[in-house]
Amino acid sequence: MEKNVLIIGASGDIGRSIVMRLAKEGWQLMLHYNRNIRAMEANRRRLNNQSILMEIQADLSDQAGINHLLNQLVFPVDAVIFAGGSAYYGLFQDTDEQTMESMLTLHVKAPWTITKHVLPSMIREKHGRILFITSVWGEAGAGNEVVYSSVKGAQNSFVKALAKEVATSGIAVNAVSPGFIDTKMNQHLSAEAKEEIIHDIPANRAGTSEDVANTVRFLMDERSDYIHGEIIHVSGGWRS
Repeated sequence: MEKNVLIIGASGDIGRSIVMRLAKEGWQLMLHYNRNIRAMEANRRRLNNQSILMEIQADLSDQAGINHLLNQLVFPVDAVIFAGGSAYYGLFQDTDEQTMESMLTLHVKAPWTITKHVLPSMIREKHGRILFITSVWGEAGAGNEVVYSSVKGAQNSFVKALAKEVATSGIAVNAVSPGFIDTKMNQHLSAEAKEEIIHDIPANRAGTSEDVANTVRFLMDERSDYIHGEIIHVSGGWRS
């Protein structure tokens, strides 16, 4: 039976690795992106066109973009993966209200709204997967990333609570919490700062987007059916 997965943030480094991994497993893909059209073109070049059901461009940091995405969902959604988002660096006292609002909408309200939209059909089918890519900072917190840490912490709480509510309907809700992953999100760090972080990682290397995608693949598999409400670290032992 073909299975349809909606991947939010399919144009990011981690999102693209998830796309490729799940395509190999036979999932039919509904791919969301915001601005990175080149990454979506690269997805199409690397994949069998039959793997991609649709692509949806939407800015999920405002309500209009959320509504647009929901209006485009014409196929059944058997699973949804929230792999999108953006970081924000700076002192909390210097963070303006507009940034706070857009970060809350992008990381909290949009996933709430999308999940609420797809849940009824999953409940009817007695099966579904809802998966978040969060962050170790959602549990540990990070100075100069207070807003980002807060919204990722909210995602973790949502996962734990919703999992208890829908497990009896055959729906598994979990999160993958990456540590230091070698992606564009960390390009602002100097080479010296990266080396210092890697020195603190027991596995002695940065993680890759494929490390995250492999964990996602397992959680999407039926062999993970008894895993509910978990925040699984992919961190090489760092800050876990």
